[in-house]
Amino acid sequence: MLAIPAGLDPDLLRSFVLIAEGGSVTRAAQRVGRTQSAVSMQLRRLEESLGHSLLTRTARGMVPTPRGAWLLERARALLALNDEIVATLRAPPMVGTVRLGTPDDYALQWLPGILARFAEAYPAVELDVICMNSDVLADRLAAGALDMTLLTEGHEPPGMTSRPLWRGPLHWVGSPRHALHRRDPLPLALALAESDCPWRNATLTALSKAGRRGRVTYNSATQTGCFTVALAGLALTVSTPGALPEGLAWLGEAEGLPPLPDMGIVLMRHPASVGEPAADAMASHIIEGFRGALVPGIARAA
Repeated sequence: MLAIPAGLDPDLLRSFVLIAEGGSVTRAAQRVGRTQSAVSMQLRRLEESLGHSLLTRTARGMVPTPRGAWLLERARALLALNDEIVATLRAPPMVGTVRLGTPDDYALQWLPGILARFAEAYPAVELDVICMNSDVLADRLAAGALDMTLLTEGHEPPGMTSRPLWRGPLHWVGSPRHALHRRDPLPLALALAESDCPWRNATLTALSKAGRRGRVTYNSATQTGCFTVALAGLALTVSTPGALPEGLAWLGEAEGLPPLPDMGIVLMRHPASVGEPAADAMASHIIEGFRGALVPGIARAA
């Protein structure tokens, strides 16, 4: 077995773990479908191969010795990895197509590693990835044209399965070579007005509460478009924390800009995709990818 070091039989380890967890050779034998004498023999073989007594009999049943307690924790981890390897390599290849939507900034910030790991684990599954703004993606999901999509919180269509992925503050973004933060009104590059974008509404509301005037001089359906205008020094924009294109910087209190509220990222699934193996696997990879990621300036994903 690839996961078990040389000299350690996974069947012997499994019997040891079952005896230690159940406190009884009888219960362990019942779980593995063998006789008590066969399970006892496996324990003796393991102890002989390692040169240590691993379990001792007490009034409470079989309990690990100090050496056995040390092994028990590691044996559980080895068996879990062993079982994962066997299940993955012996299982028939997963096939199918997953239609995934995402706003372009989330695709750049979050998805490269997630998609790479998914493709490595399920090479026979085809991925159709579409990048659009959240309101368009929400409409496509509701129409059944997508299996799942990342969305900015506030765009969730009714009747879909929702999973929160991340929540944290928006931040100001601009070119450090230009002093746009001193202008009145403040030039802004934000989402299209007709999209009813929560980021746009939150930005204008924050400025109004701080007594600052803002003027949207550039409307874009994508974050890339807003970054392009900010790079040119024509406007400020906002974004969730993460990697910025070269030439842009995070701005904030030092530049006299008001704090921006928290925003969330959610994973929305069409009900028809729930229970489909390929779609379920993709959703799990996305959830784990957000949970394990750390982005500068934000907390670990929920």
